[in-house]
Amino acid sequence: MDKGTAGSSSRYSRSGHNYNQSGDDNAASSRDVPYRHGTVSQSPPSTNSRRNEFHDASGYGSYSSEHPPRRSVTTIQPFNNLIKQEKFDELAGKSRYFGRRYDGRNHGSYANSVKRYTSAYKRPLNQYEQSQLIPLLLQNFQPTPSWSWRSLTTTFHSLTSAGVFIPHTLTDLSIKRAQAGLLSTLLAPIIVKCNQKPKAKDIDAQGISNLLWAMAKLVDHGRGWTPELREAVVALLPCINALRDQFIPQHTANLLWAM
Repeated sequence: MDKGTAGSSSRYSRSGHNYNQSGDDNAASSRDVPYRHGTVSQSPPSTNSRRNEFHDASGYGSYSSEHPPRRSVTTIQPFNNLIKQEKFDELAGKSRYFGRRYDGRNHGSYANSVKRYTSAYKRPLNQYEQSQLIPLLLQNFQPTPSWSWRSLTTTFHSLTSAGVFIPHTLTDLSIKRAQAGLLSTLLAPIIVKCNQKPKAKDIDAQGISNLLWAMAKLVDHGRGWTPELREAVVALLPCINALRDQFIPQHTANLLWAM
C-alpha cells in the first residue's frame, strides 16, 4: 500500500519552491514566536525527481553513501551542504525579513531537500547524519503562528520521510531528546491550526493525508504511540470529515495505510 501511494504528495513535496509569499494573508497572524517548547564527503547523485515525491522509508534499498544510484534530471545536494551553517543563517534571515508575514516556505523547501537526499541514496539518514543534522533542525525549525498549513505539512512529511525521527538503537541519548523536542515543536502548531476557531482556511485534504501517513510512519519506525501523536490525530479527524469531498483515491489510500 505504501508503494502504491507514491503520487500523493507530488505537489506538496515540490511546493516549497513554489510558494507565493503573501504579505496580506498572514499580516494578521499572531506574534512571531514558537509554539512550544566531522562531515560526510559525498558526490551528489542525480535522480528522477518524480519518484521521490512519496516513499516508504522502511523499503529503502542497500545503496551506500559511497556508491549512490546514478540518474539524470535533478542534482541532489551532498550531505555536507545540508549541514552548512550558511543554510540555516539563510533560513533565519528569511524569517526575520518577513517577520509576522513569513509563512515558512523556505523551511519547507529545506526539509524537502533533506528528503530528496535520502531518496536518492535509497536509505533514511544514518546515525551519524542524524547526530549532525537534528541539533541544527531543533535550533532553527521553530514554527510560528504565521507558518502556512502547506509549510507545516511539507516540513513534517519531508523530515519524517527522510528518517529524521527514526530512533536508531545506538543513538546517543542527547540526540533522542533532540528528536523528541523537534517532533514536539512541529506537532504543536499543527494541532493548534486544526483546533483554531474559526477553522484555518488553508487546511486541505492532501496535507491531512500526508500528515496521517507521516504519523503512522513514525509509529512504524518505532517511535511509539505518544500522547502528542494521539492529540494530533484527534485534531485531524474533524478536518477529514469537513473536507471529505476533497479526498481523491490517492489520499484515501494513504489514510487506509495509516489506519
